[in-house]
Amino acid sequence: MRKLRMSELNRLSVSEFKEEEKFPFRIALDEVRSLLNVGSVFRTADAFRCEKIYLGGLSPKPSKEMRKTALGATESVNWESLPDGLNSLKTLKEEGYQIWAVEQCEGSVDLRHWEPNLDQKQIFVFGNEVSGVSDEVLDFCDGAIEIPQFGTKHSLNIAVSAGVVLWDYIRRIKA
Repeated sequence: MRKLRMSELNRLSVSEFKEEEKFPFRIALDEVRSLLNVGSVFRTADAFRCEKIYLGGLSPKPSKEMRKTALGATESVNWESLPDGLNSLKTLKEEGYQIWAVEQCEGSVDLRHWEPNLDQKQIFVFGNEVSGVSDEVLDFCDGAIEIPQFGTKHSLNIAVSAGVVLWDYIRRIKA
């Protein structure tokens, strides 16, 4: 066994990525404060060919400091800053998007049992590192997905959560 060289991975260039059809989902970050977390989400969004990222509230915009974790994904993935929060996402429901909070809350669905409508586009909302998805945003979500956990900690880092949920969603699309 040997590790593959970068040239053997057949990855898209940034210009090819921009032209390539995206998977039918978007990511919304609700007051995610850490540059490193946002950068990691950009990198994950690139890996799973995300349509767009919304940076809600105080979520930082791409910057030089974010490059450490994003590794260029801020150049490939479309994004929009929503400094007044994610309320403008409500209008995307009219365009056929389902909006899912990734959150532990009453009525949340265990990721293993979540059954998305694969004919609809999805938006996945990830919340603040301490307080999670805000009540205001939860109010207009179609539902909440919870990642099962079996240890002593009550939550995962939001960048890790994004990787888990997006991988699971793409796995379902590609099945």
